Amino acid sequence: MRISALWIGVIWLLIQGTAQACTVKKLGNNTGRFANATLVHLSEYLSAGYKKGVRPVRNWRNCTMVAIDLMVYSILSVDEKNQVLTTYVWYRQEWTDEFLVWNPKDFDDVNQTSIPTANVWVPDILINEFVDVGKSPDIPYVYVTHYGLVRNYKPIQVVTACTLNIYNFPFDVQNCSLTFQSWLHTLNDIDLKLIRSADEVKVDKSVFMNQGEWELLHVLSKYKRFSLDNIDSYAEMKFNVVIRRRPLFYTVNLLLPSIFLMVMDLVGFYLPPDSGERVSFKITLLLGYSVFLIIVSDTLPATAIGTPLIGVYFVVCMALLVISLTETVLIVRLVHKQDLQSHVPQWLRHLVLERATVLLCIRNKHSLCSVLSRDSDHPGQYKENNFSPAGQCPHHPHHHHHHHLHHTYENSCGGADSMERGLGGLVGLPVVRDNIPPVMENILHELSSIRGYLEKKDESRDIAKEWLQVGYVLDVLLFRVYLVAMLAYSITLGTLWSVWQYA
Repeated sequence: MRISALWIGVIWLLIQGTAQACTVKKLGNNTGRFANATLVHLSEYLSAGYKKGVRPVRNWRNCTMVAIDLMVYSILSVDEKNQVLTTYVWYRQEWTDEFLVWNPKDFDDVNQTSIPTANVWVPDILINEFVDVGKSPDIPYVYVTHYGLVRNYKPIQVVTACTLNIYNFPFDVQNCSLTFQSWLHTLNDIDLKLIRSADEVKVDKSVFMNQGEWELLHVLSKYKRFSLDNIDSYAEMKFNVVIRRRPLFYTVNLLLPSIFLMVMDLVGFYLPPDSGERVSFKITLLLGYSVFLIIVSDTLPATAIGTPLIGVYFVVCMALLVISLTETVLIVRLVHKQDLQSHVPQWLRHLVLERATVLLCIRNKHSLCSVLSRDSDHPGQYKENNFSPAGQCPHHPHHHHHHHLHHTYENSCGGADSMERGLGGLVGLPVVRDNIPPVMENILHELSSIRGYLEKKDESRDIAKEWLQVGYVLDVLLFRVYLVAMLAYSITLGTLWSVWQYA
């Protein structure tokens, strides 16, 4: 009996000790740092035995469907020379991890939790057009739901290669593609789809910064399967980001100064062509346009395969200025009065002073003639409507030039001519020197010299009048041809730019 009672006491003490030990252990768990930390327990549960290097499917024959989405946040830069586009996008991808599943009732109704990205399997989705690593922030966590849906959301600075068409600059629209695909896994392992519908992705501009140089038009998306060796197929999702440049800055700083200089070139045609002011004026314009081109050369985009149309426009405008200056130099040379200049050829007189004046509808027949007759040494100011329909002043026809000079001499030196007639018309006639006193012979010699000088001066003055009239008509003709060419060129380019702007 005594031994039995002893064993009963020993057993009782063992039971008490065990109960006390269990109680201590339980109390120890309840009072620790992570006693009531459900997320810690859930993290330990999910990470226990997890293999992040293995694709998370129970049946290896099932592919992992990765749903992706793209939202354009900003257009950082467009490098036309290197054909590189830099954008900032919000990228989202989701997939199901069959090993990250739990019952919310066992973990205080926790439906989702965040876990480190480095601790889970992540698909190797890359962008094919990547040419440089952007300054993207590192997002170290992903969200996991209780049924295994993993959501990996992160912003990316995308530096991609893009074929940029600058011909329409500054009214250009660029279409750059961002192609997402698994770099290694075939279609049997990873497949792609969109989180949202294609229409929602296309019109979504909710996060786009809309105050820069570029305007986002839309984002097109297209799913495609391709194969490199006809054995393994890969899935890809291509997003086409379509952007348009805002042309106001370039219109104000490039087009308007050029237009102003060309308008001033047209105004310069209203300066008299027989004065040197027009030549210096147009040389100044040409110099100013050259400085303008030097300033804007850094603004214009340049590629190795082409140049924008606006660059061609600037070059053609400079060529027009050179043509205008050349025309001015030729007209000034034509109307410049010289003593050794010959008469206007008959064919040129007929074409310019008769045909051209009718073609140009030049009226006010006697205006130019009266102006030229009033001041032979300094012709009057040039006006476009100061020409006769025949283009010819009636008081100095070419075939009767000597007759005209004779009358001019009579009007200018009537007394001398009367003396000559009184002496028997000895000037220009055979003279019997025996009957003429030496004094009268000297007087006749001086009068003949004066008459020859006046005839030569009148002839030079009449030749200057003829060439001045021809020069005026040719100046009007060339001005109108120049004006028509410039208007046609401007209307063509304006129509093209309008179509590009509002297309």
